[in-house]
Amino acid sequence: MKAKIGLVAGRGIYPRLVVEGAQSQGVDLAVAAFHGETDPKVASRGQPTQWLRVGQLGGLISFFKKAGIREAIFAGQITPQRLFDLRPDFKALWILARLKEKNAETLFGAVAGELAKAGVRVLPATTFVEDHLAQRGLMAGPLAPKNLSAEISFGWPLAKSVARLNIGQSVVIKNGTVMAVEGFDGTDATLQRGGKLAGGKAVAIKVTSPGQDMRFDVPVIGPQTILSAAKGKVGVLVVEAGKTLILDRDEVQKLAHRHQVTVWGHSGKATK
Repeated sequence: MKAKIGLVAGRGIYPRLVVEGAQSQGVDLAVAAFHGETDPKVASRGQPTQWLRVGQLGGLISFFKKAGIREAIFAGQITPQRLFDLRPDFKALWILARLKEKNAETLFGAVAGELAKAGVRVLPATTFVEDHLAQRGLMAGPLAPKNLSAEISFGWPLAKSVARLNIGQSVVIKNGTVMAVEGFDGTDATLQRGGKLAGGKAVAIKVTSPGQDMRFDVPVIGPQTILSAAKGKVGVLVVEAGKTLILDRDEVQKLAHRHQVTVWGHSGKATK
């Protein structure tokens, strides 16, 4: 049996996939669950489990110390602001007061720093779910259109530039023209907004930003992403291979086939 690892479990099926992946490798997880966020079915599989309120950073650190945790994984969405908005404890307030910029990168980075002081190293969020990472080429839906290579060559560097400026991580393009750039509204809204402007057969590209902290901020697509693409009549969804998690892959494939949305993995290298 390998050493026990801590899991900071947020919303959705992502934490469940981490638990299943860890257990398949004979690793027990001590689960830090959050009221109003974590699925109780996920929390019940922890050995042990501690229920906390969002913002109870001191409680999280104490739990991991008592459980003898030396490594931890963050999985599942927790809105960064909620870490401090819902009755933050003294430890969380102290961190918040020191931060000049308060965004996902700085907030979660500060939490990781406090865990490191307690002897807990934060592992990449893809730990135990490597099988769910996007691969290169066709992953779901119909065959790629003939002009996909040209569209990627045009849109990929633009998406990377947008991500580098911390504006967003997705763009929607059609025939060498930008239809939409992701902003505060998020990926799903961008797919619908850009696809509507394109009038169908648009290509969406979702990337990572340079130096993205993969301990907390891993790009994710799932069934809802495909439904949003379909609603916006986006024909192709391009994601970054090796760095994007595909959640509920079977359902993604079913929906992509049903709605004729091509899901394509690209690594930044030349497209064939």
